[in-house]
Amino acid sequence: MVCVVLGVAAWAGLGRAGVRGPEVIVLGADQPATKTAGIDRFKGGEAKPIKPFAFVDGQGRKVELADFAGRTVLLNLWATWCAPCVKEMPSLDRLQAALGGRDFQVVALSVDRGGRDTVEPFLKKLGIKNLEPYFDQPSASMTALGPRGLPTTLLVGPDGQELGRVEGDVEWDSPEVVAFLRKQIGGSRGPARGNGMVRTGG
Repeated sequence: MVCVVLGVAAWAGLGRAGVRGPEVIVLGADQPATKTAGIDRFKGGEAKPIKPFAFVDGQGRKVELADFAGRTVLLNLWATWCAPCVKEMPSLDRLQAALGGRDFQVVALSVDRGGRDTVEPFLKKLGIKNLEPYFDQPSASMTALGPRGLPTTLLVGPDGQELGRVEGDVEWDSPEVVAFLRKQIGGSRGPARGNGMVRTGG
């Protein structure tokens, strides 16, 4: 499910170290959350540069993706009014707890117009403890990245290039997705070989 605009949930251009995507948990009314489905509706593409844009962190400091150079980043665009965004936030929090560190970080970037005053109490109410809040009140990310809806999540390599994106909510701490991201993080330390991509449910 995607807020604003419905779209295909598709990773594109994930090719570091020849890593193939996992089978992914698909959530739907006619399919239990524990059931996995094969990868389908691939969308190919090469790693590509991201148009620079700025946002702010919880201390009000200006931040750019370049500040995360050297780390693989899962950049999640979300809003408090977006139900599927809220649904996946706890799993993003758990993912950050599991993988966050010098090689990987989840950057949950809110596009709420209310900024910090809206988002921080909301995250506290959700029990989010591991994600640092980031705010994009002017919605500069929407212009730079061109998402079709929310949530949209980009996988960004240590060199700052977009490796792929997915639209819709995902169980980010599921064993399949965690294993896939571990391989991507490991693969980013070496030369890219081959091209692969994965679709996730949304």
